[in-house]
Amino acid sequence: MTDRTFLPCRIAVLTVSDTRTADDDRSGDTLVDRLTAAGHVLADRAMTPDDRVGIAEHLTRWIGEDAVDVVLTTGGTGLTGRDVTVEAHRDVYDKEIDAFATMFTIVSMKKIGTSAVQSRACAGVAGGTYLFALPGSPSACRDAWDEILVHQLDYRHKPCNFVEIMPRLDEHLRRKSCPS
Repeated sequence: MTDRTFLPCRIAVLTVSDTRTADDDRSGDTLVDRLTAAGHVLADRAMTPDDRVGIAEHLTRWIGEDAVDVVLTTGGTGLTGRDVTVEAHRDVYDKEIDAFATMFTIVSMKKIGTSAVQSRACAGVAGGTYLFALPGSPSACRDAWDEILVHQLDYRHKPCNFVEIMPRLDEHLRRKSCPS
């Protein structure tokens, strides 16, 4: 049992695809269902084509919004020529969360074996906002949420979690106080 109270995060979901529509966006639906079931708030939801500049612009817009704490993208993390989500994420990161990719690979390996090597899921922080790039399959989104994000985005999770350090993510951007 924990002495901490759940603190809901405001999470935006971006589906990256040249072929999906809002009617058949099962990966986006999976993320929305899971985050709201966990008690978080859906801050926004959108779709964008596989275009590096467009993806980065969308991320940057949400990073600048006070109403968004976390961005989850789904799609575009593979190896094909149109898969540019990872590059777009890295274009905006202040810091990369390297261990997220490792953890996701470990989780995936248990489910899909050596095929996990084909994913380039990644995560980072920009302007005090967490950004997670997840594969475009509903099962990969479920795995990332159920095995990693549901815990790390829960303030009650111990020994540590992403929520408890959220207030300090952008401390380097704040003005330093003058010495007395």
